[in-house]
Amino acid sequence: QVVEAEELARKGNAAFPHTSHCLGSGEILISCLGDPDGNGKGTFILLDGETFEVKGNWEKGGKIPSLGYDFWYQPRHNVLLSTEWGVPKILAQGFDPRDVEKGHYGRRINVWDWRERRLLQELDLGSGSIPLEIRFLHDPGAAQGFVGCALSGHVQRFHRSPEGKWEAEKVIEVPSKKVQGWLLPEMPGLITDILISLDDRFLYFSNWIHGDVRQYDISDPKNPKLVGQVFLGGSICKGGAVTVVEDQELQDQPEPCVIQGRRIPGGPQMLQLSLDGRRLYVTTSLFSAWDRQFYPSLIKEGSVLLQLDVDTERGGLAVNPKFLVDFGKEPGGPCLAHEMRYPGGDCTSDIWL
Repeated sequence: QVVEAEELARKGNAAFPHTSHCLGSGEILISCLGDPDGNGKGTFILLDGETFEVKGNWEKGGKIPSLGYDFWYQPRHNVLLSTEWGVPKILAQGFDPRDVEKGHYGRRINVWDWRERRLLQELDLGSGSIPLEIRFLHDPGAAQGFVGCALSGHVQRFHRSPEGKWEAEKVIEVPSKKVQGWLLPEMPGLITDILISLDDRFLYFSNWIHGDVRQYDISDPKNPKLVGQVFLGGSICKGGAVTVVEDQELQDQPEPCVIQGRRIPGGPQMLQLSLDGRRLYVTTSLFSAWDRQFYPSLIKEGSVLLQLDVDTERGGLAVNPKFLVDFGKEPGGPCLAHEMRYPGGDCTSDIWL
């Protein structure tokens, strides 16, 4: 089934759909980044779960956020939380730091009343934060989760206060690196994806620019502990154009990632974890306009799909050298593969009621 852009525009004045989740009603809920003219608009679209017909907007009037991106809902707590990337017609031109200062990129978690479908709160995570992927803990009784803030390099823990309001606090920070030979004198990690294992023990996220995937033990959600880290390409590898002149975390620049003779282009981007938590899959393409700007070789060579082996007992990540899906060799390629999904549900799509 194909949902045409014209139908989204006509029935919901919406465009640039992003995240989809199935609802207990059998319907499908999709977040959108903007309107048909490319302006920002944090609206939602409902689809019929059998016919995929666009039924209209999910929200029932009132204020609509100026920007949209990802979302997660939890009916037990009568809440839907959504995030903000940027204005579609701006981000489609590539990343310009001046657009952040102009307010074209997001900084809020938007809190919705699930039953009333109305905006309740706007949690400001700070200028230049750009909160992208948001994840509740899988335990439906837990009124907390995490959001990755791309540009600030923060992971924020959100939670409901005893008074019933939603709050957020920084629990992880990826320091920027002082560099030469890059777009800016300081290079952010650029956290682009984040996920939580089904048992709610581990948190994973990718730094698309720095090039690493991290694993944190979140047994104590207020105090995540780094237990695994591996570099899969990125912009600071040895032998590249970038020289790191000050680094709060690493002693040396990482070696390039080479698997089966293929030097991995780009950096780790979207993540998906097997249901048993032992295999973490990683793709390397973010968005073609940004791929072209930050990793021109991705456009020429295509992206890849990699697998990391996970130590689920003590924590730890290791590249599986036997696994490589090369989308540069696809018919009609090279291709830029992005998201991954398990046919029977996975760690970023399943929501328990």
